[in-house]
Amino acid sequence: MSVTVSHLGVCVSDLDLSQRFYCEALGFEQVAAHEVGEEFSGLMELDGVRLRSRMIAKDGVTLELLGYDAPGTTGDGTRRPMNGLGLTHLCLRVDDVEATAAAIEALGGSVVRSTRTTIPIGATSLEFLYCTDPDGVRIELMDLGPRPTD
Repeated sequence: MSVTVSHLGVCVSDLDLSQRFYCEALGFEQVAAHEVGEEFSGLMELDGVRLRSRMIAKDGVTLELLGYDAPGTTGDGTRRPMNGLGLTHLCLRVDDVEATAAAIEALGGSVVRSTRTTIPIGATSLEFLYCTDPDGVRIELMDLGPRPTD
């Protein structure tokens, strides 16, 4: 049996805003776009499905941004607790936590300053900070210090 990861889906309230956020703030690139209709209603367990999908990728990870025209979206966009069942966050290794956090804020996301964590390890420090995308999806920024050279 062969199993490979295809993508992770993210429901968004504003497809263009979210694509700009992920591409400009975090370096993803669009690799495909689709229009999805009622043929997927059974699969998605929703009546009258009509949505636009944008596939974006970075470092071998593909996200599918799902912008529902019908039946619309639900939820209030607040961050889910980390101990809530299901997927909890997207983690990105960055070279500069503060610069990435500034880009996130500039493009419609939020920075949760109270989560800033620094862990000293020998001559370096590990840096962590939680942010969210424009719809409250938790994004962890992680700086593990200098990367090994090839």
